[in-house]
Amino acid sequence: MSAGRPLGVGFLGAGPVVQTIHLPTLARMPDLLVPVSVMDVNADLSEAVAGRVGASHTTSLETILADPSVDVVAVCSPQQFHAAQVVAAMRAGKRAILCEKPFATSADEASQIAKASADTGVPVIVGTMHVFDPAWIAVRRAWGDFPAKVRSVRSSIVLPMNDRFEDWSTEVVGRPAMDFEMPGEMTPELIRQMFDGLILGLAVHDLPLIRTFLPDYAELEVLSARQLAPFGYMVGGRAGDCAIQLVGTMHGHGEPYWELEAVAEDEVLSIRFTPSFVHAGSAVATIINRDSGARQFGPYDHNGYESEWRALHTAALGDRRDIPDPSALIADLAFVLDVAAKATASAIGDLP
Repeated sequence: MSAGRPLGVGFLGAGPVVQTIHLPTLARMPDLLVPVSVMDVNADLSEAVAGRVGASHTTSLETILADPSVDVVAVCSPQQFHAAQVVAAMRAGKRAILCEKPFATSADEASQIAKASADTGVPVIVGTMHVFDPAWIAVRRAWGDFPAKVRSVRSSIVLPMNDRFEDWSTEVVGRPAMDFEMPGEMTPELIRQMFDGLILGLAVHDLPLIRTFLPDYAELEVLSARQLAPFGYMVGGRAGDCAIQLVGTMHGHGEPYWELEAVAEDEVLSIRFTPSFVHAGSAVATIINRDSGARQFGPYDHNGYESEWRALHTAALGDRRDIPDPSALIADLAFVLDVAAKATASAIGDLP
């Protein structure tokens, strides 16, 4: 790589997340990263998306991995392909990997990624953007011993369906059909599919943050879980002495609301996030102390997606101080999978 040129990014997948989040984000940092190739199994889709940014297009993973202009790979394919594609990109000698969430679907796959990263020295970032949000990072640096005192954590997510946000962001090509109707009868298998999709697709953004407040997260007990119509979840539980509430729903309204709250005896932390598809700066974090009053962090001029790409660029050049260790990614995934499994078991147990 010649000195001073931006790193080339190759995308595996060309769906709405690439079109509405990642490409607009990279457009704000052309001196650091530039899309050079787009791969999708749909040839027309890869060509259309690549054409928007002047990149090459292909239907072949091998073509992306063999392309010397691709320094960094973004894995944005369906989740069942994530682990194998991350490992392949590492073994191909790419400089860094960004993988959309979840980066694996099992502990075994996560271990394979960690081993490949250790063997090759190639860093990986998972696209749970709230971990990189500037307001979250700022409040973490300032809160002292607050996490150890937290006794209640709540994640509340109320969003329009993704297609409305996508239409606000760009003109999406090749969008999958979004039609969804609740089945007439909920079966154990349908419940499992729904909670896997909801926890690994939506709650996953906040669960790594919630884990920060749970030293006993491995002892998680889910006390109740419900699937909400038309598309949502409500999960209640505890880990050690900390109560946990997760609520998320997506439907046809237009007002987004995404908040994380952590409560201790003498302090309350509240973080209001911007929706994923809205390029409108960072979250705003407020921590209120009973004695000293309120401190606010943010809003900052960029969101977690921009921060994660900047962290990936820095890591690709050898400085990994801003990215999680693979062991932390494995622990995050284990927590997410545990929440999904226990929520499913609770919901199935309550079937009539």
